[in-house]
Amino acid sequence: MPDFDVTEYPYVFFPVGLNLRGRRCVVIGDDREAREKAEALAQVGAVVERIEDSSAATEDVVRDAFLVISTPQDEALSARLRALADRHRFLFSAIDQPRHGFVAMQAIAKAGPVRIAVSTGGISPRVGASFRAALQAALDATFVRFMDCLNAQRERNRRKIGESEERRAAMRRAAEGFEVDIRLTYPDWFEDDTSLGPEVKPG
Repeated sequence: MPDFDVTEYPYVFFPVGLNLRGRRCVVIGDDREAREKAEALAQVGAVVERIEDSSAATEDVVRDAFLVISTPQDEALSARLRALADRHRFLFSAIDQPRHGFVAMQAIAKAGPVRIAVSTGGISPRVGASFRAALQAALDATFVRFMDCLNAQRERNRRKIGESEERRAAMRRAAEGFEVDIRLTYPDWFEDDTSLGPEVKPG
């Protein structure tokens, strides 16, 4: 059972990693977000097609896509793409419009092959960005070298003993001693009163 009321948080999505190598992905938009998403997709081996002019995002363009990401804050466009996603069964993300999409983009910290995604269920992108920044700072060159060493050990053990419990146990031993420390700092208003926080005043 969930540890929260699902009806109060409609945009809590199930986190999952996608193998997009060789998959056709379409990114719609001409802003920074679209460029960053296209670059991130290309980094994991996706075949990326950028559509800067949203009017060119026709049914023929998206019907064979595996994943479509749209960044314009355009309700009509997002609704139309969602209908096409339902018809042609491609994954669809409408940035900052979760009611239209069913794939949520998360704040991602990355280093080498490692990707750590953070989602706040649409509540606070600022909190998600803070987590991402802290994680990214920790994933330095030493961490990348550590992961490279683990990968080399994994490949060596796979050649020697194949896929077995012995190989998995060896990899668990190799990672012993690796620890992660996390410290959270909260705003003053929350430390003083954890009820509802500061009141938003109009104007």
